[in-house]
Amino acid sequence: EDAAQVVQRYGAALEQGDFAAAYALWGDGGKASGMSEEEFADSMADYEEIYVMTGAPGRAEGAAGSLYVTVPMQMYGRLQSGDTFNRIGPVTLRRVNDVPGSTEAQRRWHISDTDLTAKGTVRVEGK
Repeated sequence: EDAAQVVQRYGAALEQGDFAAAYALWGDGGKASGMSEEEFADSMADYEEIYVMTGAPGRAEGAAGSLYVTVPMQMYGRLQSGDTFNRIGPVTLRRVNDVPGSTEAQRRWHISDTDLTAKGTVRVEGK
């Protein structure tokens, strides 16, 4: 449930255009996104309207002292060009197990990967 809440907060931040907050939900202070905070914000410049829906999280799985869980996500809306977009796929979250020496930050769920791919079309009101 905690992992799903991270994805819900991520979606809410994207919808509100708060890309700094969305970036911060990625692991390693956002660096796990593969971008700087500025690059992340720039990657969102093509989106005029963003809406996000999340599904139920999968079962947490352990590997090498960490837990991983996948949460399905749909991101859709309108681009600056006026075209609509619809991307669906998994968001993978990671946290370190409760082991001696782990920090509180490491034990929080963070986004480690997304695989949102274009799928179908979506109708956005007003178009």
